[in-house]
Amino acid sequence: MMSSALQGKVALVTGASSGIGEATARALAAEGAAVAIAARRVDRLRALADELTAAGAKVHVLELDVTDQAAVAEAVRSTVAALGGLDVLVNNAGLMLLGPIEDADTTDWTRMVDTNLLGLMYMTREALPHLLRGKGTVVQMSSMAGRVVTRFAGVYQATKFAVNAFSETLRQEVTERGVRVVVIEPGTTDTELRGHITHAPTKAAYEERISRLRKLESTDIAEAVRYAVTAPPHVTVNEIFIRPTDQA
Repeated sequence: MMSSALQGKVALVTGASSGIGEATARALAAEGAAVAIAARRVDRLRALADELTAAGAKVHVLELDVTDQAAVAEAVRSTVAALGGLDVLVNNAGLMLLGPIEDADTTDWTRMVDTNLLGLMYMTREALPHLLRGKGTVVQMSSMAGRVVTRFAGVYQATKFAVNAFSETLRQEVTERGVRVVVIEPGTTDTELRGHITHAPTKAAYEERISRLRKLESTDIAEAVRYAVTAPPHVTVNEIFIRPTDQA
């Protein structure tokens, strides 16, 4: 049964074809929001759209690569045209390509900067006029890696530290105009993210390390997003740092 906390609101979620993005789209739809779901894997989006529509939600599917600035602008325009506005932006699309800095494959670096940072910036910029108009909320999916530095994650961490800095600057610029900026910083979460790692020794070491943890689930992070965006309008949950209990 759907709640009504977000009834009449429109949310756009990037990286919605799996993991945290998919779970977040479900959570926001369950609160009554119309949802635009964006990702590159449109077949998965269509399956999710069928599920949400059957549950009574209004859904708009967007095939989107957030690194393409023109495509980002069109995705926002299309969402507003199809669903009537934009009240909540969840910038969830991201990559985690771990490995040593020494002799790194720098295409991993550019992919992470383009997606984790520039893609998030492009989405925020394009959505902002609508969020300002409706006193909306932007949710930035950062990471524990935006606070805690470890070896073999230098550029991933750099993108997440940058997301945090960008988001706090944005908050200072728009908070007095009614727009809420929320940063979510998950620890180790059981998603497809680690499957992207291209440096085999780092991937093996990472998998071995996290195998000893009770990992967070995507639904745990979606619940954090739901909590933040359904807070009363005069309340901004600026930051949620959420880690597995087992993670030191």
